[in-house]
Amino acid sequence: MTLIFSFGLWLVNHFFMNSRKTPSHFETTPPRRLEPVRRARRPRGLVDEIVETLAASIREGQLQTGDKLPTEAEIMVRFDVSRTVVRESLSKLQASRLVETRHGIGTFVLPPQEAGNFKITAEDFATVADVISVLELRISLETEAAGLAAQRRTPENLTALETALHVFDDSIHQNSDAVPPDFRFHMEVARATGNRHFADLMTYLGTMIIPRTRVNTAHSAPEGRMNYLKRVNSEHESIYNAIRDQDPEAARAAMRIHLSNSRERLRRGNNAHTMQPSGELPDILLKPLTQS
Repeated sequence: MTLIFSFGLWLVNHFFMNSRKTPSHFETTPPRRLEPVRRARRPRGLVDEIVETLAASIREGQLQTGDKLPTEAEIMVRFDVSRTVVRESLSKLQASRLVETRHGIGTFVLPPQEAGNFKITAEDFATVADVISVLELRISLETEAAGLAAQRRTPENLTALETALHVFDDSIHQNSDAVPPDFRFHMEVARATGNRHFADLMTYLGTMIIPRTRVNTAHSAPEGRMNYLKRVNSEHESIYNAIRDQDPEAARAAMRIHLSNSRERLRRGNNAHTMQPSGELPDILLKPLTQS
C-alpha cells in the first residue's frame, strides 16, 4: 500500500514540474511568417477591366480624338498584366471602333461614331404601324423603369414628377397638345430609376415618342381634346401615386396600362378614318414631320 502511494506521489510531482516548463520546440522555432494571399486573376476578366477603363476615358473626354494611347509596355505596368492580355484588350477596342492601331507608330483614338444600327428618326413614324411599334418598345422599357423608380425615387424625384403633372394640367387649359409636359413626366420617371441609361435613351428618342407629335389623337378623340388629355394625365397620376408609395408592382401595372391605353386610343382614332392603301396615316390624323 505504501509503495502504491509513493509511486502515485511521484507521478503527480513529475507531471506538475514538467507542466511548468516550456517545450524546447517552441523556444527554438521562430514564428512562421504568413505569405500574402494571391488571388487568381482570370485573363478574360483582366481584358474586360482594361477595355472598360480605356473606353470610359474616351467617352468622358480624358482621351480625345487623335490622342495616342499609352504604349503596350505602359499598359502592362499600369494593370500588372501580360502583353497578351494588353493586345487582346486593344483588339476589342478596335472592334468597337474606338481606336485604330498604326503599325510602328501606336494606337490612336478614333472620332466618335454614329450610333450603331439602332436609330429612330421622324421618318420612322410615317405609318400607324410605326407609331404603334415605338409604343410597344416603350411598354417593355418604361414598365420596368416605373418599377425601378418606385424602389429608388428620392424626394427630389417626386417633386419633379409633381411639377410635370401640374404643367400638364395647365397645358390642358391653354389649348395645347401638352406634348412637352407629357414627355417631361416620362423623362422624370426614367431619371427616378437612378439608372442613367433609361434617361439617356429617353433623351435620344425625344418628344417624338409621344404619339401626339405625329397623330392628332387628342383633336380626333370622341370625348374631345380636353377630356382626352385629362384622361392621359389621370393615368400619369396613377403612375406617380405608385412611385410615391414605393409600390413597384403597382407602378409597373400603371405604366403598362397607360401605354397600352395610348396604343388602343391610337388604333381607335385611326379606325375612325379611312386608311390609305399604303398603310400611311390619313391626312386628318397625320401631322407634318417637322413638328417632332
